Amino acid sequence: MRVGQFEFLKVNVGRGEWRDIYHWVLSLSWPAFAAFIAGVYISINLIFAALYTVGGDCIAGLPRGSLLAAFFFSVETLATVGYGHSYPVTLYGHTLTTIEIMIGMFWLAVITGLIFVRFSRPTARIDFSHTVVIAPFDGKPTLMLRVANLRHHSMVEAEFRIMFMRDEAIVEDDRFRKFYLLKLHFDRLIVFPTALTLRHTIDETSPLFGETIESLREGDAHIVASVVCIETVIPASVQSQKDYTWRDIRFGERFVEIYEQTGDGKLTVDYGRLHETEPVNTPNEHRTSIAGAVETAAASSRVS
Repeated sequence: MRVGQFEFLKVNVGRGEWRDIYHWVLSLSWPAFAAFIAGVYISINLIFAALYTVGGDCIAGLPRGSLLAAFFFSVETLATVGYGHSYPVTLYGHTLTTIEIMIGMFWLAVITGLIFVRFSRPTARIDFSHTVVIAPFDGKPTLMLRVANLRHHSMVEAEFRIMFMRDEAIVEDDRFRKFYLLKLHFDRLIVFPTALTLRHTIDETSPLFGETIESLREGDAHIVASVVCIETVIPASVQSQKDYTWRDIRFGERFVEIYEQTGDGKLTVDYGRLHETEPVNTPNEHRTSIAGAVETAAASSRVS
């Protein structure tokens, strides 16, 4: 099971239920879904074609022993088309065609429902920045990542979360996975139209306080960002997420400005620069340490 950059192998889960097939089919990609439907459709017709073939002269106008002719007759029967040149003449043939027509009716209903659910299921076109940056903001070291709504209409009632996780030593074990929900400057928006930056201030109460790139690597640190909002065209809740490793964290950098105000009062948002960053004016020796960022921010405030 893959979730972002994580991959899990589940063992001793127990038996699956038959309803899991429905969930599995809905989780397939469109090419895989089309291949699955085509495979099941061909398999059903091949099975009935073989049954028609072994039935002898149960179908009038059907060449004896011709699997290909029996296959196409099965296709016509399953679709309830019935061109008329072939028809059942024995009890075996009538019984078999009756069963196939019933299966065809159920098949059509199931496929129609699956396709409708796949088309009607809302999805969130949310894009996250490729990296997470740490730099001073308002004189304080701040973790920042950018998130953007790629739809051409606003999402509403958006909720944002960032979780930080790392391995830590505890009394019973030298490596234990701990999870921290980072406090954001804001975690809700009534309207989410374009792009914004999520920020977490790194102070003495933050689990990131004093971290360096080396300590993040040693603790196998990960960050997971999540957005949950309501799609307004098809009113339904949608969710999107992205995870980052310690390799994706950039010290001493900030995101470039993507908003520009035009003369007519409109705001231009450059999505092409969504992932771009630029270095901040901090000493080189401080760019790999959050503690250094704290010192730089404090020095900046003293100068100001």
